[in-house]
Amino acid sequence: MTVVIDPTTAPKPPRPARARRKGPPSWALGLVGVVIFLVGWELMPILGIVQAKYLPPASEVIVALGRDFGLAAFWVSVGDTLLAWAVGLAMATVLALVLGMVIGSSRFLRRFTNSSIEFLRPIPSVALIPLAVLLYGVKIESSLLLIVYACFWQVLIQVLYGVADVDNVAMQTARSYSFSTWQRIKDVVFPTVLPYLMTGIRLGAAVALILAITAELIIGSPGLGREIGLAQSGGAVSGMYALILATGLLGTVINVVMRAVERRVLGWHPSVRGEAIA
Repeated sequence: MTVVIDPTTAPKPPRPARARRKGPPSWALGLVGVVIFLVGWELMPILGIVQAKYLPPASEVIVALGRDFGLAAFWVSVGDTLLAWAVGLAMATVLALVLGMVIGSSRFLRRFTNSSIEFLRPIPSVALIPLAVLLYGVKIESSLLLIVYACFWQVLIQVLYGVADVDNVAMQTARSYSFSTWQRIKDVVFPTVLPYLMTGIRLGAAVALILAITAELIIGSPGLGREIGLAQSGGAVSGMYALILATGLLGTVINVVMRAVERRVLGWHPSVRGEAIA
C-alpha cells in the first residue's frame, strides 16, 4: 500500500537556531576601553607620572573641548579641514577610477605601468611638502596636492585588483551578445570593481584626513591642524590636546559614515549581506 503525504500538512524540519552571541556587545567593550583610557589619562598627572604642564588631566582637556564646541572659529576650522578632505578624496577617487579602469583593461598597459606604479606608490606624501609650498604657498591647494597623491594610490591599487578579478566567462558572454564597450564596462566590469572601489575609498578617507591635518600643521593651511600648531606655540596646552581630541572624534565620525555608505552601496554583495544576517 502506498502512503501519500499531503505536503501542506507534512511536518516541516525545524530551522537551525541562530548562534547566539556570547558576552557583551562590541560597542560596550569599546566604551569600557575608552573609559579606562580616560581614567588612566586623568591619573597620570595627578600621580606625578607626567607633569601636568605637559599632559593636563583628561577632565581639563574635555572641558576645553566643550568650550571649543561653542566657538564659531572652531567650526570654521572643522569646515576647512572637511573641505580639503572631501575635495581631495573626490579628486583622487575619480582620477584613480578612470586610470585604473583604462590600465586594468589592457594587459600591455598593466605591464607597461607596473614599474612606475611600484616606484611612485611608496613615496611618502609628506616628502612633497616643499613642492606644495613652492607651488601654492599656504593655501588649500597645498593640502589638496598631498591628499590627492596619497589617496590616489589607495584607490588605484584596489581598482586594478577589481578589474583583474572580472570573470572572463562573463566578459566573453557579453561580447557574444554584441555588448558595446560601455555596456561591458557598466554591466560586467563595474559591478566586479565596485566592492574593491569602496574598500579603496574607505581606506583613502582615513589617509585623506591624516594628510589634511598634517598639511595644516606643517604648512599652515587653514584647518584644525593649523589651530593645533597655534595652540602649541601659544602655550595653550589644554586647548592643544582638546583640538587633538577633536581630530580623533572627526576621524571616528568619518569612519562610521564611510562604513554606512559602504554597506548601503554594497547591500547586494555577499560579504555585506553576510554581516547583516549575522
